[in-house]
Amino acid sequence: MIDLQVYAAGLRGEDYILQLGHALEMYRDLRYKLDPDHDMVYFEFEPAATSLREIRGIFEGIGLEPRFVGEIPPEITEAGTKTERIQV
Repeated sequence: MIDLQVYAAGLRGEDYILQLGHALEMYRDLRYKLDPDHDMVYFEFEPAATSLREIRGIFEGIGLEPRFVGEIPPEITEAGTKTERIQV
């Protein structure tokens, strides 16, 4: 089970909470809890349920910039997305 916290500035404004709820309906295995007072969303899911890219896309699709809080579990990052130092 993976726990992930996402901060999205402005989540409590306008209709973002409603839009986020509609966007997350298609992810049956993705459980979430909203904390609109702090613009936070807490996720709990199995690694195969979604990826970091998909979660980022959900927030960007409704006009919010997600910021992931804490360490991101390696099970949900895609290969090739990490920055690596180039050896000269």
